[in-house]
Amino acid sequence: MVDKEELKNLQEKTTSKELIKDLIKQIHEGKHPEEVKIKFRNILKNVGPTEIAKLEQELVNEGMPREEIRKLCSVHLAIFRESLDKQTVEVPTDHPIHVFMEEHKIILQHLEELKKIIQKVSAAESFEEVDGEMHKLKHIADHLMEVEKHNVREENVLFPYLQKHGITEPPAIMWAEHNELKEKKKQLLELVRVRDTLSFQDFKKQLADTGSYITDELSNHIYKENHILYPAAQRTIKAEEWKDIREQCDELGYCCFTPKYEKVGEEEVKKEELKSALEKGAIDFETGSLTKEEIEAVLNVLPVDISFVDAEDTVRYFNKAEGRVFPRTKAVIGRKVQQCHPPKSVHIVSQVLDDLKKGRRKSADFWIELNQRKIYIRYFPVRNQNGEYVGCVEVTQDITDIQNIKGERRLLNETQFK
Repeated sequence: MVDKEELKNLQEKTTSKELIKDLIKQIHEGKHPEEVKIKFRNILKNVGPTEIAKLEQELVNEGMPREEIRKLCSVHLAIFRESLDKQTVEVPTDHPIHVFMEEHKIILQHLEELKKIIQKVSAAESFEEVDGEMHKLKHIADHLMEVEKHNVREENVLFPYLQKHGITEPPAIMWAEHNELKEKKKQLLELVRVRDTLSFQDFKKQLADTGSYITDELSNHIYKENHILYPAAQRTIKAEEWKDIREQCDELGYCCFTPKYEKVGEEEVKKEELKSALEKGAIDFETGSLTKEEIEAVLNVLPVDISFVDAEDTVRYFNKAEGRVFPRTKAVIGRKVQQCHPPKSVHIVSQVLDDLKKGRRKSADFWIELNQRKIYIRYFPVRNQNGEYVGCVEVTQDITDIQNIKGERRLLNETQFK
């Protein structure tokens, strides 16, 4: 049974939550943020990052467009800043959040330098007056592109763990901001590259527009991650999961300016996890586990022909990709690979295999014309963890259509479904 005090606390918590959702809705309807802050001051001072993250999720579930929440995110920050400024994250120096936040400190330093350069360029009348700043600007533009490695770790490791624990909206908003900022950073780098082709006045205007956007938006983005995303992650993600997160971050790599910290050592696979995987018929890999059925389906769906020859040059496997370039039947399994090629090319096959076995080549690449299609054939040595040669994999692909790709496609092509 719930006693009266517990019931009262639960009711107060529910009431506060609904009031906060109501104030966010009022802001979206046009109410002035300061007016809302005064009205809800007592409630706002106790709002934490996890509550904000979950409230945004609930508002989206109730029908509020995600893009609308993202556009007014800065207004939300103004409302909650008093409580968010109190939020601190205390973690060991090798913790992923600590590494992310240390990178943020360095990024903010670059943004301050960028602001100073923009101011000096704005006050100048020619490139000659700011020659030193141009060298600094190139350095900053390069380092801002390095931030993509920081973002890749968030998008591919931290965000999925948050989403697994039910926090989906903040990661989605942060990812959208990553994409917008990436385009602006690319514009800045391109502006630096082509500055000699521009008039100084044109360069000055573009630098002010692009640079100011980056300094303002990236600073706000970092504040949101430091005061909402990371505290919510620290309180939500389990302690044992952070070791996996750090190892996965290590695999993806760091920025050129990331401070060096001792890496988390490789952990032995827990016996119960291995037992569970085996009971399900899964094969346990270093990066996950798959059943035999899943492995076969994955290999067959790849848009390439794959054949594997073992260390004794015996054909052991081929996939059944749709529309294989070179037909294969089970009759080739167990045969020497030299017997699967025309006599005139056997010496080439033997030479390739010998080079791969002895490490003289990292790969062997060929391309041919077949039925007016360009076919790309590649051979790679396969080695175990001790570096011992265990075989060769042949990958064949029709690259005709790939060679014709121009520009970019970022949206789904609906005609593919017709």
